[in-house]
Amino acid sequence: MNTQLLIIVVMFAAVLGLSYAALNFYLTKKLKEGNERMQFIASKIREGANAFIRYEYKIVAIIGAIVAVVLGLFIAWEAGVAFVIGAVMSATAGFIGMKIATYANVRVTNAANETRNTGDTLKVAFRGGSVMGLCVSGCALFGAVIVFCIFGIAMKMTSFEGGKVVEHVNFITGQSYNLSIILSGYALGCSIIALFNRVGGGIYTKAADMGADLVGKTEAHIPEDDPRNPATIADNVGDNVGDVAGLGADLLESYMGAIMSTAILAIELFANSLALQLGFYEQLYQKMILFPFIFSAIGLIGCVIGISYPLVKRKLSDNPHRELNLATWISAGVTVIGGGVLTYLLFNGEDAEVLKELVNFKLGAITPWVAATLGIVAGIVIGIISEYYTSYDFKPTKNIAHASKEGPALTVTQGMATGMISTMLPVVVLGVAIFVCYALGGMYGVGCGAMGMLSFVAATVSVDTYGPISDNAGGIAEMSRLDEDVRAITDKLDSVGNTTAAIGKGFAIGSAALATMSMMSSYLYAAGNEFMTSGTQLLLNIIRGDVIVGAIVGAAIPYLFSGMLINAVAKAARHMVEEVRRQFRENPKILTGEEDPDSTKCVTISSQGALKQMVVPSIVAIAIPVVCGFIFGPGFVGGILIGATLSAIMLAIYTGNAGGAWDNAKKFIESGGVEGAKKGDPTHEAAVVGDTVGDPLKDTVGPSLDILIKIMSTISLVCVVVFSKFNLMSALDLGSVFGF
Repeated sequence: MNTQLLIIVVMFAAVLGLSYAALNFYLTKKLKEGNERMQFIASKIREGANAFIRYEYKIVAIIGAIVAVVLGLFIAWEAGVAFVIGAVMSATAGFIGMKIATYANVRVTNAANETRNTGDTLKVAFRGGSVMGLCVSGCALFGAVIVFCIFGIAMKMTSFEGGKVVEHVNFITGQSYNLSIILSGYALGCSIIALFNRVGGGIYTKAADMGADLVGKTEAHIPEDDPRNPATIADNVGDNVGDVAGLGADLLESYMGAIMSTAILAIELFANSLALQLGFYEQLYQKMILFPFIFSAIGLIGCVIGISYPLVKRKLSDNPHRELNLATWISAGVTVIGGGVLTYLLFNGEDAEVLKELVNFKLGAITPWVAATLGIVAGIVIGIISEYYTSYDFKPTKNIAHASKEGPALTVTQGMATGMISTMLPVVVLGVAIFVCYALGGMYGVGCGAMGMLSFVAATVSVDTYGPISDNAGGIAEMSRLDEDVRAITDKLDSVGNTTAAIGKGFAIGSAALATMSMMSSYLYAAGNEFMTSGTQLLLNIIRGDVIVGAIVGAAIPYLFSGMLINAVAKAARHMVEEVRRQFRENPKILTGEEDPDSTKCVTISSQGALKQMVVPSIVAIAIPVVCGFIFGPGFVGGILIGATLSAIMLAIYTGNAGGAWDNAKKFIESGGVEGAKKGDPTHEAAVVGDTVGDPLKDTVGPSLDILIKIMSTISLVCVVVFSKFNLMSALDLGSVFGF
């Protein structure tokens, strides 16, 4: 199979995904919005979301421009261009997803109101969610193809010259670099947008959510999404900027990070084999670079088929969980079958001994497919485990609900215990997947596992995005004072959305762990290439002083980052609580329903709080590995990556599952699951406190941690070509003084 044909297949998949997204956008927007009040509320949510995303993107554009210039000047001008392309693609996907969510929410409410049927309402919500899912994969692959065609093919950086991988030289530092640095620049652009969208959107949505719950539910004893609550509109805006735009950019970054880490590792593997004079095989080299892109393209085509199932099915059942699972399983099944055919056609012509000895393919031509399939299976198993610990159909979440009878202290304690216990099984699954993938295909096999885990991300994001759209629909139903039957339908969809979101977060952190390991291997090769003469690479010996200290510091970074995010949410939420209390106190007619609250003021508070607080944690994530690299060198940064990855995996699983369990424990009580408990009583209030504690954990901290470790590993890989040579430790020869 020639390179041009493979590129055409990837481009076809990207265009197909984006075209289907455009069709679903049009079909969703074409539906009726409902009565005048519904349209008014939806317009207020839309205005708030549009205003926030515009201001956020202005800040991100300034920071992104600075990063792009620094990359272009001191690393590689091509990396700066690739960075901009990655940032634009990620921002575009997030913006489109947010726009469709603000159109789909009121149409879901209207569908529930007109049909009074769960299946018909589900179809509208899922069609809206599919736009975000298809844009994530479509935009990511489209941008990747552009970067690959310009720098890989047109500039011949996927070729060999003089017995080595084609390299260019930076005109300022004089350091050489290859295609891996340019692909890293694209991944870094995706990561920057994801980080700001997740952090900014997470702070916004949780500040509004906590402000609305703490005063509305526990003090004023009014229902969730009650139109009398001034923070309700801000809460619904937050669902769109945090749980849709943020989630989409997050999983686009995870998706592209997994693909790029595998391609980059292929480049570094061949550069290293040439340095060791093991021979070179240009055709095999190009196939290994292209494999993750083409496998993901097959996955996107599979997702188009899977997503179409609930949309073209004439009548959906009243079991949304089953219908959504079927869409995901169909996508995964087509991906596995199509990926198997692709892998066989791609690698079957290669010499079996070369595959085994040079690139460590123990099962020959099908090795990458087996590793990718293992990643898919591991992701599904982690998702099932997440569902067990977060769904109120199972014992852990029911135990939290029953603990609420004894007050908020035991609710919080039980939720913390559940979250901590829930880390063990996913880590075991990850460990087994990494071990088997490595045994079959080396670190390239591990990269294929990460790529496989997210190869059908369009389907998982579609399912995830349907959740906040349904949540918004319920809010609009409540604020529009529609019948309880309407809210019952949207609540049912929202409850399933909470569980699917927890599953999606499991996929994200699992793939982040695998992709970071692949990126770390590339980092070792790239760092070694800068000071080696005979093909030896940098070794991270854990008992070496710089590595162990770096690992200890790295393990603390996710806690520092998480603490900063929770503080940011708390500060913004405090202002929100004060504002809601002030309005209730100064205008008693709000609670009687005689006058409308000032929701615009609450939207402004959330926006200002999020935009002000999101910058510092984001810069910390970018700056720490770079600063430490130029001071302590590549060994110390390698230790940081090890420590940060290990602690972030545990912390992300804990926060995601604990938060999801607290949220669904509250919903279990509201559904009448706890005998003698109901909305508004002390048991329910205790559960609301638990849910409020869990909100910033599951929707701000947890999702941001997988971005943290990938952005740290990516920027370390990009900068290592410079700081491996120019660092304070080597300049002062302190390594020999301290014995490393």
